[in-house]
Amino acid sequence: MSVRLYIGNLPQNFESKELEARLASVGEAIRFKAVLDRDTGKCRGFGFANVENDKVADSVIEQLNGKEFNGNNLRVERSERKESNGGGNRKGNANVKGSNRKENKKFVHSDAPSKEAPDPRWAGELSKLKDLLAEQKTAV
Repeated sequence: MSVRLYIGNLPQNFESKELEARLASVGEAIRFKAVLDRDTGKCRGFGFANVENDKVADSVIEQLNGKEFNGNNLRVERSERKESNGGGNRKGNANVKGSNRKENKKFVHSDAPSKEAPDPRWAGELSKLKDLLAEQKTAV
């Protein structure tokens, strides 16, 4: 089974032939593809390598992760494969029973006051006020 590896922290001016040669020194049949910017056509700083088996993938990670390449320390790890959503509506499949997509709980900023938590803009001031009140000792 093929293993997909993420290779990140690539320098702006790297040559893919250099990296392919470095990958070939670790094992055979490793295919690398850099992710390019649509507008400029330059590498976005990462890419993916396809490796034929787990053993070779582990040796690539062991030998290249954290190692210097053209002035940058490479980041090499196993890539999580995207699950296909069957070509349907992305939002529509999020809550479908049996779907592999994770439910994302996103925080949407609102200027409306929340009853549970204080306004984050005043949180620091409120904590100071609470400390001052706790330090006060009044005879009752």
